[in-house]
Amino acid sequence: MAHPSLAGHVRIAPGITKVSPFDFYDYPISHSLATATGWSVPVGGIYFLVRRYARGSWNVGLAVLSHWVLDFLVHRPDLPLWPRGPCVGLELWDSWAASSALEVLFFGAGLAIYLATTAPRDAIGRYVFGLLMALLFLGWISTLLSGPPPSVNALAWGALTMWITVPWGCWADSHRTVKLPLPA
Repeated sequence: MAHPSLAGHVRIAPGITKVSPFDFYDYPISHSLATATGWSVPVGGIYFLVRRYARGSWNVGLAVLSHWVLDFLVHRPDLPLWPRGPCVGLELWDSWAASSALEVLFFGAGLAIYLATTAPRDAIGRYVFGLLMALLFLGWISTLLSGPPPSVNALAWGALTMWITVPWGCWADSHRTVKLPLPA
């Protein structure tokens, strides 16, 4: 048996849920509620130290914590509350309709909030941002239609290639401006 990692293990198990073929069988540290909470505090704190904006630091900290909350909605009961603690999950990945509706709702809500609070300064802020959103949405659709990856290595390489969205998003965002005053 492989040495258990603190970051986690996944295996491809087609049929484990109706939507996702991934069996997250061991990730005691990286995906526990306690760890997510523990990360949200320093990340929000660093944001506050850099920006001196309390409301923004709360939002950034809650955004970090939201990963666990969103995982809780879709995962099987495999998310630990604390490292090696009891596991929970509402299993929406066992319903195509429910999990897809939830993901579209959250993607759309996040996009709507971002578009309501920012405006493009130039063509890059308009079109590069639009292309990024199209890539993210079409990438999500392709994961639903493509079937399970052939191996965990293929899954890892696919996940690593998505990191291109980080500098792409920073580039697009640097060509947008905050609308003032912000909506309540």
